[in-house]
Amino acid sequence: MTATDPALTALAQGWCALSLLHGRIEAHIERALQARHDLSVREYSLLDVLSRQHAGEGGHLQMKQVADAVVLSQSATTRLVTRLEDRGLLERYLCPTDRRGIYTDVTEAGLKLLAEARPTNDTALREALDEAAKNPDLAPLVRVVETLKAPVPA
Repeated sequence: MTATDPALTALAQGWCALSLLHGRIEAHIERALQARHDLSVREYSLLDVLSRQHAGEGGHLQMKQVADAVVLSQSATTRLVTRLEDRGLLERYLCPTDRRGIYTDVTEAGLKLLAEARPTNDTALREALDEAAKNPDLAPLVRVVETLKAPVPA
């Protein structure tokens, strides 16, 4: 394959369209969350991911799993956790069975803010997708996004 290969060009164009769609959606949601709840998209995502933990077997996520879920490096995730902990939205504590492990949970204040922000997030997502669907280059991707279901954990 060469750089001018039509298959590579189509692949690159598809990737650019996907990147453009992601950027537009994220920017729209970011503006809405910041304006109404003083939350970034990453902060909202972190609260959302951590709120889904449970006390049962395998219910708490390790920091690497959290980082993967919010699409950040472990160090950036740790900084984000610290910022939200400073705001009283998260709390960390030692794992009761492995003193080396540290768990992070959403506080009541964090759960309240998440519940308040969820409709804003969902509305902004719908608005961003509806706007992107007007663009013929992005419309096929919007249709795919609308048919995706969240993966069921193994």
